[in-house]
Amino acid sequence: MESQPQPFRRSYMSREESFMYDREGNFPLVDTMNAARIEYTEKAVMHLASRRCDLIKISKTSAVLVINTMFAVPQTFYLDVPDARINRIGCVLMKVHADNKIEARFLSRVSDRDMNRIFAFSTHPSHRDVVLDIRA
Repeated sequence: MESQPQPFRRSYMSREESFMYDREGNFPLVDTMNAARIEYTEKAVMHLASRRCDLIKISKTSAVLVINTMFAVPQTFYLDVPDARINRIGCVLMKVHADNKIEARFLSRVSDRDMNRIFAFSTHPSHRDVVLDIRA
């Protein structure tokens, strides 16, 4: 006997929406080139592992990363940008591409101050003239 696919049943959760993922406008991704690090827990909570990666595109709510070594990317992780001294941006894995690129969504918006710091320490040619704002 073959099982029939279940029809979609509406529940009280189908009316809920998330501001971060449902109503928020998409910010454009900007090319950048920063060294970054992914930190995540292995073996439940026993071990914190980190892997190096490159940050190639960023917006206030998402980023595209290039992984240098092959490993199983967890669903949730922290992103660090050591050059810009930005620690522990909470991320959720959105998509994994075949060419070692991953798309991640931030759990909260990145501030303008942090974006300026990332662009100031970027080695991308389009950010050559960006300087740090010392008043911020």
